[in-house]
Amino acid sequence: MGKLKKVSLILEDGTEYQGESFGAEASISGEVVFNTGMVGYYESLTDPSYKGQILVLTYPLIGNYGVPGERREGHFASHFESDRIHASALVVSDYSFSHNHWNAVKSLSDWLKEQKIPALHRIDTRALTKRLREKGTMLGKIVFDTDVEFYDPNKENLIEKVSIGSPAVYNEKGKNKIVVIDCGVKYNILRSLIDRDCSVIRVPCNYNFLEQAFDGVVISNGPGDPKMCRETIAIIKKCFKKKIPIFGICLGNQLMALAAGANTYKLKYGHRSQNQPCLRVGTKRCYITSQNHGYAVETKSLPRDWEPWFENVNDNTNEGIRHKRLPFMSVQFHPEHRPGPVDSEFLFDTFLELIKK
Repeated sequence: MGKLKKVSLILEDGTEYQGESFGAEASISGEVVFNTGMVGYYESLTDPSYKGQILVLTYPLIGNYGVPGERREGHFASHFESDRIHASALVVSDYSFSHNHWNAVKSLSDWLKEQKIPALHRIDTRALTKRLREKGTMLGKIVFDTDVEFYDPNKENLIEKVSIGSPAVYNEKGKNKIVVIDCGVKYNILRSLIDRDCSVIRVPCNYNFLEQAFDGVVISNGPGDPKMCRETIAIIKKCFKKKIPIFGICLGNQLMALAAGANTYKLKYGHRSQNQPCLRVGTKRCYITSQNHGYAVETKSLPRDWEPWFENVNDNTNEGIRHKRLPFMSVQFHPEHRPGPVDSEFLFDTFLELIKK
């Protein structure tokens, strides 16, 4: 290992954190967010919901189990949530330059360099996270030889950058035909449907699929401000009118709320981890969930035909909504997990039950 280049993460308020580079040496700017999960760095990095963001991992030791190979099972890479890294950069406290795992084929550093993703370690991630919690999520930049302007990814429609280019069909002879509106879908959402013998029709975020034959719609996770996704919201409104069974996940929860006439807002620093407790409203049943979102539904703005379904135990924010009469349901967390606990995976079965009614 040669001498590492010293470089800084600079926040928009002027705060600077100096560290060392172990990824690609390229200047980058984006929204700085933190994830408090203990594992799952390669799943998180390939999650399209991190598009435009500089990801800070609070767990102190990162890289010790390396990165698995890109083996494919069916249509999808076995261990990743998309075919490439979507986070703009990675910031950690202590990077392990040696890794050991039966499934690893390369180091995290080599993988980041291959995909031209900058990464810093020896950053005081505890101090950085405390600042983001106190001041709120901020823009930041990592500067090598060329300076860059601060970039706010939430000012553009990011889902157009991560959505599939044209429709694709998986498990064509499956029992139920499910359209997945791809706003940056994680592969494990598609796997979860295929495992339940669904034929999955994956369509672009602005694609008009309403003339096709299908049984239900899943609205996927994705990056950015949901209010930027006007074309997708318009499509969801048309689905409401046809009373089509719908299941929204993460960004899908926010888009459904907006289509119903409710409001969304930006959280101070978001929820990103695999240990978020969510209570089913009206019960004492709590689920531990995997989450990655910076916006939330304003519960009080829900129209009278809608009701809150889940809420976050930590801050009482909305974690799901459903229609009181029609087959529309959504959750803010990730029932497909990957990484994270499997407590809420049953919600895919709940959705498919709506189709049978």
